[in-house]
Amino acid sequence: MALIVFAVLAAVALGAFLAARARARVRSGAAWHSGPVYHAVQALIWTLAPALLVLVLAAVFSDALWLQVMSAGLPEPIQALEPFRRQAFLSDVRLVGAGGLPMQIWTGELSGLLQSEAARSSRVQGLLDAAAAVAAVTLALLGGLIGVLQVRPGLRARNRVEAWIGGALFVCSAVAVLTTVGIVASLLFESLRFFQTVPVLEFLFGTQWSPQIAIRADQIGSSGAFGAVPLFVGTFLIMAIAMLVAAPIGLFSAIYLSEYASGASRAVIKPLLEILAGVPTVVYGFFAALTVGPALRGFFNGIGAQLLGGPLDSVGQYLLLVQNQMALVAGAVMGIMLIPFVSSLSDDIINAVPQSLRDGSYAMGATKSETVGRVLLPAALPGIAGALLLAVSRAIGETMIVTMAAGLAANLTLNPLDTVTTVTVQIVTLLTGDQEFNSPKTLAAFGLGLTLFVLTLCLNIVAQRIVQAYREQYD
Repeated sequence: MALIVFAVLAAVALGAFLAARARARVRSGAAWHSGPVYHAVQALIWTLAPALLVLVLAAVFSDALWLQVMSAGLPEPIQALEPFRRQAFLSDVRLVGAGGLPMQIWTGELSGLLQSEAARSSRVQGLLDAAAAVAAVTLALLGGLIGVLQVRPGLRARNRVEAWIGGALFVCSAVAVLTTVGIVASLLFESLRFFQTVPVLEFLFGTQWSPQIAIRADQIGSSGAFGAVPLFVGTFLIMAIAMLVAAPIGLFSAIYLSEYASGASRAVIKPLLEILAGVPTVVYGFFAALTVGPALRGFFNGIGAQLLGGPLDSVGQYLLLVQNQMALVAGAVMGIMLIPFVSSLSDDIINAVPQSLRDGSYAMGATKSETVGRVLLPAALPGIAGALLLAVSRAIGETMIVTMAAGLAANLTLNPLDTVTTVTVQIVTLLTGDQEFNSPKTLAAFGLGLTLFVLTLCLNIVAQRIVQAYREQYD
């Protein structure tokens, strides 16, 4: 049904476009304000805008209309169900009416009512879809006719089309802004609910993280610990290790590709380097867990064996010094993942520096390395700082690599050989599974998200101030 409706709308819109353009090309003696293309585009807008608006409204309110119609004629046994079971029954009715299988097994009288109500649901949904389709096609025909009949010499079609384009751009901007406001509002609202249960100071400065709330007061772990300091320490520890890997390698790669590599070398090396950006994070997680982790574990345990004076594999002689999961493994592999982010953006930024700056430096007798260090990098510093900020944000938000390579233990440590966890990993853990949404354990995810949002915002503000200071110096 949907494909047919869109095909009909496309045909009507194309007919209106061609008819309006043909009518505008038949020029009389009067001066035309706008060209034929603008008249055709205006007819196209008159055709599609009302029809798409009807389809959007139908998609938004279709569920509510279906529920209202179905609820008005429910048999008595269904109305006698508890609200939760009645809602589940209606969900299964809609699922069976659409050709699927019920999620629950209904027995007795409800089993027969399920089939009859599913047939009624299919009819109701078909009528709603047909009404929306007929309304959309009707409005498309009327709008196309109006758009074609409006074609005349004095019509300011160009102004109207540009107004439509401006309105569309404004709507896109408003959606972006409102999305940001909605994200912040949802985080803030749920975080306030969390902080009504857990004090803010305990959350921000507590050093124990164990968000296990027992069901009974006499159960072990009946009072959870919600100190978020270990999570943020682990987050910034892994991020720092990742940036220590990604920043120098990525920046030096960009300098080489931009200033030292030949055209043939650049054409081969840059695409190969950017392949890293397309590798899924779970693949990096496998690489960290199966290759990097055991390699670093063997390396550090070998050093420990030398210090202790014997092999670690002697039965019962020594304990393992480190294990496969550690912050160093997650940070190193994450840094490899971030190399193309830093390299590609920095390369484009360095190439955007005016050639006149290079020529002036060479004219003063500077070498290539001196030109790069004293001219190009200072001039490209704002852009490079933006690339590094993007990499930092990517590192803070990474989850899969940390889960597979650093573990889930919330340890307050700066030792890169210990297991740690991050804020994003704990958010996923808290919101996974059958959890009561009103419990402090689940709401703690929103407190972590809000705190991470504020910290990231502060980092961006500080970085912007640094960039502005250097930009003023070199402008």
